[in-house]
Amino acid sequence: MRHEFQPRLHPVPIADLRPTQMTVGMREVYRKRREWRDMSAGEDADFLGQHMLPGVLGPKGRCWIVDHHHLALALHKEGVKSVLVSTLADLSDLGKDEFLTFMDNRNWLHPFNGDGERRPAKDLPKRIWDLQDDPFRSLAGAVREAGGFAKESTPYTEFLWADFYRRRLKRPETDDDFDDAAEKALKLSRSKDARHLPGWVDGGK
Repeated sequence: MRHEFQPRLHPVPIADLRPTQMTVGMREVYRKRREWRDMSAGEDADFLGQHMLPGVLGPKGRCWIVDHHHLALALHKEGVKSVLVSTLADLSDLGKDEFLTFMDNRNWLHPFNGDGERRPAKDLPKRIWDLQDDPFRSLAGAVREAGGFAKESTPYTEFLWADFYRRRLKRPETDDDFDDAAEKALKLSRSKDARHLPGWVDGGK
């Protein structure tokens, strides 16, 4: 079992990537798709070269990405076939159960469904395009973009914010619902109730 950081400089098919989470915020995916479409041919090539996806090699040499699921799904939906992956660890000699246990203990898995409920790791989707929508994850992304909290390097921190909003706000079903929820979530993010969350910025309330 090898743990050194080894950038993989050759493309990996998006179809071969294994997700380590169950959901994404589809609004955030759509935002990334729009940004991709707005790039010129030279810009998109540079973008792919500068945005390697962090991954872990698991059983049978499969690559499990531990971040940038939104980007991977957006690129897939835009017809991109391959991405660059940086390998955080090579755990390909482990059995499936041992691998999942190790990943879980390293905080490299987030097996929670769209209702914020933890599920068995074996229920993780097998393909990027099988990820389900969690509107509260979109809400967390929108609040972060608005400066409601700082981006952290620790994996899955946005899901902690999503769960914070899920417990306090009604699930947004329409665009108007989402805009209203985003306004309320921004205020919540700067309150003392959120001070335990990563990236919290003291709003003085």
